[in-house]
Amino acid sequence: MYIGGVEGGATHSTLVICDAAGAVVGRAKGPSTNHWAVGIAGVAERIAVMVRTAKQEAQIPDDQQLTAIGLCLSGAEADDTNRELEVYLRTHYPTVAERYVVCSDTIGSIHAVSQVGGMVIIAGTGSNTLLRNPDGSTHGCGGWGHMIGDEGGAWWISRNAIKTVFDHLDNLMPSKLPIDRAWKLIQEHFGVRTQHDLLDHCYGRFCKTTYAGLCAKLARCALEEADPLCRALFEEAGVMLARSVCALQQRISPELLDHSGELGVVCVGSVWLSWELLRPGFVLELHDRRFPYDLRLLRLKTTMAVGAAYLAADTYELPLPRTYSDNYDVFYTHRASASTNGNGANGSK
Repeated sequence: MYIGGVEGGATHSTLVICDAAGAVVGRAKGPSTNHWAVGIAGVAERIAVMVRTAKQEAQIPDDQQLTAIGLCLSGAEADDTNRELEVYLRTHYPTVAERYVVCSDTIGSIHAVSQVGGMVIIAGTGSNTLLRNPDGSTHGCGGWGHMIGDEGGAWWISRNAIKTVFDHLDNLMPSKLPIDRAWKLIQEHFGVRTQHDLLDHCYGRFCKTTYAGLCAKLARCALEEADPLCRALFEEAGVMLARSVCALQQRISPELLDHSGELGVVCVGSVWLSWELLRPGFVLELHDRRFPYDLRLLRLKTTMAVGAAYLAADTYELPLPRTYSDNYDVFYTHRASASTNGNGANGSK
């Protein structure tokens, strides 16, 4: 028995194959598997290529189907397109797997840390928050893409930096914080000198991942140079990520809280690497909105693709041994009952 799992992001993807003992025996990397970006046929082809590569590492014959595969993909929120992808794979790549589970990338992250459910906040290129209760019901906030949402994600932070600079230079909304350093980073990142030079990257040559790439440079400037505007951009991102948690407050089942009364929240995506910058806004927002539950923020020690494999196994009642505590670290604990000044003083870490 071999069970596969795919972590399908907006920028890159990861696939694993687990054997009957739960060990990862094959791995593969690939580009984006978001059907809104590359189409159903493009996603299917990329998954098939990754499966072939991982089978080679696992020494599985290419014509042997995986027993099941979980596809937890960015953009896979609609049942009709998920079914379309499954049908396309069965028709055009029949040796991939016998059984499929296709769902949003948020689901796989939760399954990597718990069988009963939990919450996940994805803050990578884009953003998305999802709650899964023990009865299997799911509730989301965000995940609508950069034209409508993505608050707190890398694209959103980068876009806000550019918007702040442009509004200041136009004297439309002068910034209270100096914009010089951020403007220099924008110029260097896009290879431009003037505001007009950047328009090509906003329209004809627009690339969401290129925009998101600016975020890492803003983070370094905030940490290493303590630039006030860069720090403010991340603090605001922390506010928006916490707000997405509060938006789902009424949907949280009491059965989801563990024996200590804490809710586990899986934090996925490169923006969480800047937790030191996000924390003031995140904590203050929880406090201001009087969020009633203690939170444990979890960082995966393994790829979310492992959670996708767990999901496939559980869906089809296939035995797949696992130890959830091996898959994550707790990097911050928020105490709802404690007072805070917005600097994270109410957390244990």
